[in-house]
Amino acid sequence: RLIIDEVQKVPQLLDALQYIIDNYHVQCVITGSSARKLKRGMSNLLGGRAVQRFLFPFIWNEIRDIGRLEEVLVYGTLPPVIITSNLHRRRDILVAYTETYIREEIQAEGIIRKVGSFSRFIDMAAAQFGEQVSYSEIARECQLPVMTVKSYYEILEDTLIGIVLKPYRKSIRKRLAAHPKVYFFDNGVVNAINGHLGELNDHSLAGRLFEQFIICETYRHLKYFQSNVQIYYWRTNTGAEVDLLLVRNNRITGAFEIKYSGQIGSTHLTGLRAFNDDNPGVPCYVICRADQPYTIGNVKIINWQDYLKILNKLFEIRR
Repeated sequence: RLIIDEVQKVPQLLDALQYIIDNYHVQCVITGSSARKLKRGMSNLLGGRAVQRFLFPFIWNEIRDIGRLEEVLVYGTLPPVIITSNLHRRRDILVAYTETYIREEIQAEGIIRKVGSFSRFIDMAAAQFGEQVSYSEIARECQLPVMTVKSYYEILEDTLIGIVLKPYRKSIRKRLAAHPKVYFFDNGVVNAINGHLGELNDHSLAGRLFEQFIICETYRHLKYFQSNVQIYYWRTNTGAEVDLLLVRNNRITGAFEIKYSGQIGSTHLTGLRAFNDDNPGVPCYVICRADQPYTIGNVKIINWQDYLKILNKLFEIRR
């Protein structure tokens, strides 16, 4: 067995790997943090010889015996962070990661030319995580061309730093033209960029981080189970919104609001009611911190840990 890490730094190796695979039938494991450089450089992507798999920070099921939700919301689930309980060490790891990798190594790989402009963009993108992206607004704030901002968001997605949720439209063309939402792959990383590595006293920020945590967990499960389910969000022109849709074969299998609250009332269901009016019959849920499951009308209220435990069964995610 042959294992090569960070293959994107020496893409010429892929030609040699093809020769080895074809002539010696050696099993090869090739890892890297970005396929962007390989794709843009017209590298040999080993078509027909390689399968793609993803490896993310820890999912909750891997750390549930040692983790606490509040700590995960602040410090995330990167392995070096999880294995230390020292808060100063956690902060040092996350700050070093954001400075060394996100701001410097991406430039070193030749993906971008001006690290200063990309650094300004990162600050703005992190500040607006989980919100609808307006390329023109961010371009104005960062003093960058709109097309540059779009290319920077593509970099976040290609390097697995950003998770892009598009608004659900029945027309695929309209989906591509609409404003996406972008979440960061780890709460600790986004908090390090935003300077929020500390006590979680802001309820509004806690809600956004909880939403990002659930989106990341869902995305990781989908990738690990190699599911053909796709994830979207839903929003009307009047602002009614649902945080997460799961769609399989262009059919919506579930709609989910994500709330940090421990008690859900009728006022939390505005978006799901609007969604249900347009999409009757689709199961609707609120993922929250409620102690016990219950229903309000046709909406099921479920605890976030229960959601994660039954994710593959509840949403038909199969190998």
